Amino acid sequence: MANRVVVIGAGPAGMMAAGAAAAKGCAVTLLEKNQKVGRKLMITGKGRCNVTNALSSLNELLDNVPGNARFLYGAFSRFMPADTIDFFENLGVPLKIERGNRVFPVSDNASDIVDAMARYLKKTGVTCVFGAEVQSIATENGAVTGVTTADGTFYAADAVIVATGGVSYPLTGSTGDGYRFAADAGHAVVPPHPSLVPLELTETLWRKAQGLSLKNIAITVTDANTRREVYSDFGELLFTHFGVSGPVILSASAHVRDMNEKKYILSIDLKPALDEKKLDARLLREFAAAPNKTLPNLLRALLPASLVPVIVTLSGVDPAVQVNKITREQRLDLGYLLKHLESPISGTRPVEEGVVTAGGVSVREVDPKTMQSKLVRGLYFAGEVLDVDAYTGGFNLQIAFATGRAAGLAAADE
Repeated sequence: MANRVVVIGAGPAGMMAAGAAAAKGCAVTLLEKNQKVGRKLMITGKGRCNVTNALSSLNELLDNVPGNARFLYGAFSRFMPADTIDFFENLGVPLKIERGNRVFPVSDNASDIVDAMARYLKKTGVTCVFGAEVQSIATENGAVTGVTTADGTFYAADAVIVATGGVSYPLTGSTGDGYRFAADAGHAVVPPHPSLVPLELTETLWRKAQGLSLKNIAITVTDANTRREVYSDFGELLFTHFGVSGPVILSASAHVRDMNEKKYILSIDLKPALDEKKLDARLLREFAAAPNKTLPNLLRALLPASLVPVIVTLSGVDPAVQVNKITREQRLDLGYLLKHLESPISGTRPVEEGVVTAGGVSVREVDPKTMQSKLVRGLYFAGEVLDVDAYTGGFNLQIAFATGRAAGLAAADE
């Protein structure tokens, strides 16, 4: 059994790992370069903290992990969403389940989750050192011996758990330190790239709707070359100065990969409750009820005001023409446009703007049961620093908690 465990990073994975190891009797030191725990955890779920997803099936859980799902089979098997829910409720945080099985604190306040984790650390006897920026991990004869911080302090250790996150939201402390530690130890690091990130679009006309949020739309992302559908979703979308954001877009971005080799098209259905036949019947009724209106005036009853000029321009209909002069073909084209507002995707926003980072420490060189390095004895990795990533909806935090717990328990048994 390891007597001394050092955990680098006080995010969700690091805190779970530290508490799990300490609960088994280890002397655990948690090193955090910020002045408090859970900086990034505080801003997840728009400050509400989507702690997990209440799916009960392991296979369904893995289906929501596009990045190296099979690696997580063991960690998830031993710590499922139900375990995460029990963990926080036992720490005094009542939880609730919302649309899509997303789990939030009843208070809708991420600070309740962060405070609960802090209580967990205190309860298990973890020693937290803040303002401690780790410079290097020391090894000898193929095993870790400790870590050295920027001020020259050496922390001796029988096991070191790296839980430093990725490179998204660097102001929270996620600056890629763990990748350097891994590389120094001989590990391959898959180049980091953004996942769950807003998308940039080729179509600039949509920028006239900047700031507009639509809550009940459907989207489809297709491969531009094969026209094969790669993702579809229903929910909320936000138009921005560069393209689109919002929950459905963040989820879609996890499928928009290899942008240097592939091209994708985003299609927005503004009226998903109506098929094209029913939408055309609706347009006919609107046209008949106000035959002397122009198309822009008529569309204000169907669409948000900032989207009207965009649709009118794309329709090709003269905005000064009364709707009773619009031909059947133009009306059908308008209906199609409302169901298929399309633009090529030109790219994603920078990795720093991603909710999570894809890429990271290659999982081929990490034991999936223990999270221990296959190259250096006593070195463990947990959370976003690993090359695993999932869709939005609480899945990424579930990865952090499950891998953190696996690493903590295994380190304690080192």
